[in-house]
Amino acid sequence: MVKQATDTDTFEAVTFDSEAGRDIYRHSTSHVMAHAVKKLFPTAKLAIGPSIHDGFYYDFDMEKAFTPEDLIAIEKEMQKLIKKDSPFVRKDMSRDEALRLFKDMGDIYKVELLNEITDDNVSVYEEDGFLDLCRGPHLVSTGKIAAFKLLSIAGAYWRGNEKNKMLQRIYGTSFNNPGELKEYLDLLEEIKKRDHRRLGKELDLFSINDEIGSGLVLWHPNGAVIRKTIEDLWRDEHIKANYKLLYTPHIARLELWNRSGHLDYYKENMYSPMEIEGVDYELKPMNCPFHLAIYKSSLRSYRDLPIRYAELGTVYRFERSGVLHGLMRVRGFTQDDAHIFCTDDQIEDEILKILDFTIFILKTFGFEKYDIYLSTRPEKFVGTEEHWQRSTEALKKALETKGLEFMVDPGEGVFYGPKIDIKVKDSLGRAWQCSTIQLDFNNPERFDISYRGADGREHRPIMIHRALMGSLERFFGILIEHYAGAFPVWLAPVQISVLTIAERHSEYAGEIFAKLKQKGIRAELDSDSEKIGNKIRKSSIRKIPFSVIIGDKEIAENSLMVRVRSGENLGPFDQDGLISFLEEKINSRE
Repeated sequence: MVKQATDTDTFEAVTFDSEAGRDIYRHSTSHVMAHAVKKLFPTAKLAIGPSIHDGFYYDFDMEKAFTPEDLIAIEKEMQKLIKKDSPFVRKDMSRDEALRLFKDMGDIYKVELLNEITDDNVSVYEEDGFLDLCRGPHLVSTGKIAAFKLLSIAGAYWRGNEKNKMLQRIYGTSFNNPGELKEYLDLLEEIKKRDHRRLGKELDLFSINDEIGSGLVLWHPNGAVIRKTIEDLWRDEHIKANYKLLYTPHIARLELWNRSGHLDYYKENMYSPMEIEGVDYELKPMNCPFHLAIYKSSLRSYRDLPIRYAELGTVYRFERSGVLHGLMRVRGFTQDDAHIFCTDDQIEDEILKILDFTIFILKTFGFEKYDIYLSTRPEKFVGTEEHWQRSTEALKKALETKGLEFMVDPGEGVFYGPKIDIKVKDSLGRAWQCSTIQLDFNNPERFDISYRGADGREHRPIMIHRALMGSLERFFGILIEHYAGAFPVWLAPVQISVLTIAERHSEYAGEIFAKLKQKGIRAELDSDSEKIGNKIRKSSIRKIPFSVIIGDKEIAENSLMVRVRSGENLGPFDQDGLISFLEEKINSRE
């Protein structure tokens, strides 16, 4: 039966400008898409069709695989349904009645969902004879959908469980006017152009080879040069900030991870143990237990604290093949990891220093905008509530002292402590999780570490986990997309190309090239017999920041014009002037 509004019902106006409004709008579009699919493919079984960030999807079970041509046909059918402007009608019914209804319709996935619902009553929505199980709400009618686009087809296990059947998922998006839809589709095209996987191949930066293994990155020479530049900056700045650099093994006894708590809370992300001489060993998913062992290798005094350990430590975590994504989600990666051991009184000062350090690093790489989150105690945690409250307050106070705006993310702390997460905004406004600061009262207890205080007694230090960039692999992927592969001069694998017009110019070009290399500038000499236009085009495609072209005039006048990859010309320079110009650009990290 249709539930009628009463005098006691309350109503709230919701617009597309609000998150709730966009959710309703896109979920309604998903409903219309499911209706269109059923009209075109009557044997298709419906699973779920929620709204998601910037769009929606619906999962279908059908023997025929969807094609791009099918998406066009589904869009046309959706337009017909929208043009009919049929009302969305909510119908409340008992759960048993709904079970009978969807069993008769053959919707086995809806029946499975209903069997797990404990409420006595459920709701379905109907438009133009099409029924779907849904809590709602929906738009008033299908005609309110102004602009939409179906985007892609993907596989998806029912309920995200790889033991279940693989369904077909259609992704789409919708907006309340065609202009906003066009802006979004243009953004998607720009994202596609910047895809780090495509640019990684075009610029010969990295690869992932199935013969090596999914989620395992091969750094090519160009990518390795950029990585070295990142690592050099990282090490130099950590030494300036009084960190001690460490190196630790890639495996350890399994018992270490039992002691750290990872077997209890992180086992699903760890690989199966390997037996070595009768003892189980594990690929390390984290660096922290090693740093604890180094701390514990000597007696510590309050005069030694804070102790700051830092490591570019490679770790291995099991990620299912369905979520692997270029450099953004891998199985082996290097963390820019650090652990600080300090007293209670030193916590706030250390957090303040870490915040300054983090923002400096992010700005150095070109990230000026970011969102900050304070993540609090999750449902599963270790330690006492008192420890959690103390550590959460310490993080909160540090953020407030720095005047940094932040949002509280309830229940999203790690199992051993609360944390601050910093999500950088790239040049397209997308947010990426990179930096994290985590307080830990748990591992110092588990590993029984201590320091001798001024009172001559043993005390428990506080442990701070900290990463500035997070995973180097992921951070590199973000950098590729942020700069669209056109790295600033200091990061570019080749900073300048020296191009000759004819063979007779090779000797002079070689002298310039040698001087550039001697000064540590990453230069490349192209003295092949190829036409200069082709050489310039190759340099541009490879996004080399600068090129200098050597011909008769340049040799006669010792006057060099520098071509910027954007097409403009700078100069003239003599050889020393060119080197000074490049060094200034590199040293200022432009």
